[in-house]
Amino acid sequence: MKINFLIFIIFLGLGCTKVEPRKPINPRSSSTILNETAAESIRLNTIENENILALIKTDSLKTYQVSPNGFWYSYVTKIDENRQTPKTGNEVTFEYNITDLQGTVIYSKDELGLKKYKVDKEDFISGLQSGIKLMKMGETIIFVIPSYNAFGISGDGNRIGINQSIKSTVTLISIK
Repeated sequence: MKINFLIFIIFLGLGCTKVEPRKPINPRSSSTILNETAAESIRLNTIENENILALIKTDSLKTYQVSPNGFWYSYVTKIDENRQTPKTGNEVTFEYNITDLQGTVIYSKDELGLKKYKVDKEDFISGLQSGIKLMKMGETIIFVIPSYNAFGISGDGNRIGINQSIKSTVTLISIK
């Protein structure tokens, strides 16, 4: 019994040693990483905006307006009549295509078909979500959308690459 008690005391003494905390593998602080990420995002956005502005400058046949939502647009067909624009919850039907900034078709309007979309109630390309609310039935608008308002850092997983700006020509067919 004395031997068992002695063994118990020895194990108890060994088990109570002070535990040293582990040091982080990467000693950089998270604020440094966030600052670097923010700086890289600003740099990428600046490059995208410069490319878009260069495109707009070379397209002298169209007049582009900048949206407060971070994209540019130009009317192909403008309706001057006092028609309504889509509001939150309206169901709109439209046709659209997606090209790169050089005009190479990524998705044609035939391939995408007619799109029915409930305004602000469904997930869709954020630049087009905002852009559709500017449109009247029968209008056609070209939207130039930077990646942060399109498919962002992930692309669409298919034909649209990471951080890729897009152009889309949209015709609003109906508003319900």
